[in-house]
Amino acid sequence: MKILEKETENQLINRLYARDETAMTYFYTNYKKALYATIWRIVKQDELAEDILQECMLKFWLAFPTYDSSKGRLFTWALNIGRNLAIDRLRQLRLDAQRTHPLTTELAATLRATPSFNPDHIGVRDWLALLNSSDRQLLETLYLKGFTHTEAAEELQLPLGTVKSRIGRIIRTLGLAIR
Repeated sequence: MKILEKETENQLINRLYARDETAMTYFYTNYKKALYATIWRIVKQDELAEDILQECMLKFWLAFPTYDSSKGRLFTWALNIGRNLAIDRLRQLRLDAQRTHPLTTELAATLRATPSFNPDHIGVRDWLALLNSSDRQLLETLYLKGFTHTEAAEELQLPLGTVKSRIGRIIRTLGLAIR
């Protein structure tokens, strides 16, 4: 990277203030390697550094109207944008890693459910206690044994329409009982 003479840098700054896209291309072409190297030293991952460099260039372009040359050189301003983005991304990655812990084999072994546990049946037996014996038998056949309506009708020797209407009534009854 070649640091621009003050006069050349001032011309580039004026072109960037005028939103000259070729000036942005010139800046990117001449400074991307130095910016990338600085970002990479922080994140130490090629793909992540490339992403941050692109984000840096976008932020540089969008925020350029706020650039004040009396506060520092153009490259230094761009370098600070890239450095801050890289640090922010690392912080975010660390926060994400703290929030989500991988399920290790040891942890999974301590969290194992009993063999009889079936998450589809949570609370069903409690609900069944609220019903009369024929309704309970119908729900056990459907939900605990896994029968279809047609299979339950055959098993319980009931017409299919009766099974369906009783299920509707039972669900409404349980809906009121649960509230």
